[in-house]
Amino acid sequence: MYRKIPVTLLSLLLGVSAAEAKKTPKYDQTHPLTPDQAALVQKSIGQEKILIKAIQQRTPLVETYIQDTKPDVKLWQVPIGDQYTLSRVDFGKGFFDKSYEPRDAKDKKGWFKGSFAAISGLTKALGLDKHFTYNPTGFMQMMFLDPTGFDEQHYAFNYVRREFLGSVRTWVYDVHPKVAGMGRFYGRVWIEDQDGNVVRFNGTYTGPRSEDDSRYYFHFDSWRMNVQPGIWLPVAIYVEETSRDGEKQIGLKAQTHFWGYSLKLPTRDSESVSMKVDDAEDKSDDSGDVSPLQASREWVAQAENNVIDRLEQAGLVAPLTPNGFEQTVLDQIVTNLVVPNNVQLSLPVHCRIMLTDTIETTTVGNTILLSKGLIDTMPKDEATLASVVSLELAHIALGHHIDTRYAFNDRLMFPDEASFRRIAMNHTDHDNQEAATKAQEYLDASMYKDQLAKAGLYWSQLADRGSVLKALNTPKLGDSLLKTDGQPWMTALAKGAPRLNWDDLTQSPALPLGSWLKTDPWDDRVHQLNAKLYAPLNPRDKMPLEVTPVYFRLQRYDEAQSAAKNAAPAQPAPGNPQSASPAAGGSQPAGADQPAPQQNEGPQPQQQQAPPQQGGSPSPQK
Repeated sequence: MYRKIPVTLLSLLLGVSAAEAKKTPKYDQTHPLTPDQAALVQKSIGQEKILIKAIQQRTPLVETYIQDTKPDVKLWQVPIGDQYTLSRVDFGKGFFDKSYEPRDAKDKKGWFKGSFAAISGLTKALGLDKHFTYNPTGFMQMMFLDPTGFDEQHYAFNYVRREFLGSVRTWVYDVHPKVAGMGRFYGRVWIEDQDGNVVRFNGTYTGPRSEDDSRYYFHFDSWRMNVQPGIWLPVAIYVEETSRDGEKQIGLKAQTHFWGYSLKLPTRDSESVSMKVDDAEDKSDDSGDVSPLQASREWVAQAENNVIDRLEQAGLVAPLTPNGFEQTVLDQIVTNLVVPNNVQLSLPVHCRIMLTDTIETTTVGNTILLSKGLIDTMPKDEATLASVVSLELAHIALGHHIDTRYAFNDRLMFPDEASFRRIAMNHTDHDNQEAATKAQEYLDASMYKDQLAKAGLYWSQLADRGSVLKALNTPKLGDSLLKTDGQPWMTALAKGAPRLNWDDLTQSPALPLGSWLKTDPWDDRVHQLNAKLYAPLNPRDKMPLEVTPVYFRLQRYDEAQSAAKNAAPAQPAPGNPQSASPAAGGSQPAGADQPAPQQNEGPQPQQQQAPPQQGGSPSPQK
């Protein structure tokens, strides 16, 4: 589905006449800038033009998740509904929005059909003019200050102060249009002091009448990161708005994230590379014959590799980070479940991370896929992660594998945005129920058996808010953790958990979105947050499964640090799986938070030796 939308901010709303715009008052610059302050402004104007040209060469993925909210006496505000969109955007000639359509798209007139209806109603409730229509692509446009008129002819700049955002020193300016017009930026900008890049801007866009006429646009906070030497690109936007409709107050919170700026075709080094040596005879096991069972398993592995590669190419699965979260935490949990249960696996099981915020999971052959949103909302204990990993491990052990038609790679030759519709990775209800029963057996026999009550709290919280957060719990690639009736698949875990109690501050059933992982917007790798943890002071601090503001401790790109971060680690000895805490999950990408390391908490996976694999050659690590 393609929609061409001009790169002007007028695409948020229908336009107004030039005559109306001329009626707007003029703004005065009350404090003239010093020569240094003026020079930095001039530099930033030039850098904005360079930024726009750089973005025109990219086709990033843009994910927007919106939660509608209402006031609550105890919790301040609670979500009452949500919307989710994922698109690939081409800025080469304008806004070309290629939406990643869901599996049931054929039953709808468009990916944004539900979003339009919900947001239109919310827009009216927020007091927006009924003659204007909302376009979800407007969330993408908040990555630009003003793509056509950001200069001193159109804007007045007032210097405020100097401020550090992380390790980056910035000069802060208040910015407003000299003559207000529809879609002109009105707010505050942070300009880094070396090259003059705008690294953050916070405010809204003006309506046709005055700077106070914010009912035409939402307020937002837009952030950029230094992703490559000299290149700052948009990475995240937070939107928040509240308004009173009679005696009712309604609002929204939204996060938009950008990644995939440098998507590349995945590479896979074969583990069966043959080497020719003169006068040598190959006596390896790989030269032997293959049994029908082994051939079947290799056929499944080929389909598995093809699908994982295709999803990585589409920007939906993160590339593996050496010694990263997938290997040091998730794969170790697999081992901790396999060993005590003596699960006989034909090939090794590994974990990968889907980059979407939707809460979902599935299996592809012997690969377990967990969404970033799922991991982000889990409490920081290993047992809760294990409760989900055990469910997918059971699918693998029970033979609920992927459709082997994907072993023919030509079946995966389709546009990226068709990935949700063309790759079927969801399990049947029968398979999910069977896997849930087996997963409970795995957990009861594992080292996590005494921590299952805490794990059950997450499943209870998910079901408790599942009725209003339907978009968050609607899978795009795999399976939901909730049944169609809203009950969790791991029902036994939820029933064995304590009752949800908002006043019990020691109880942390689920976390807000973005609590565990961060995605490098350039290369799509995921890394664990190195963030200080704070105990909640009141029930309002819990915010389970909620959207929260975004804030980054920015830092300048360091090529040496980036190379070290992605360097391949030494290979562990066979039968000696790696074990580390999530804090070891890779170095920080540019722009990441820099809190005190001693405050970084998380599960400490205990080490269990993996049992020997039976039959077949080792699967290439995905």
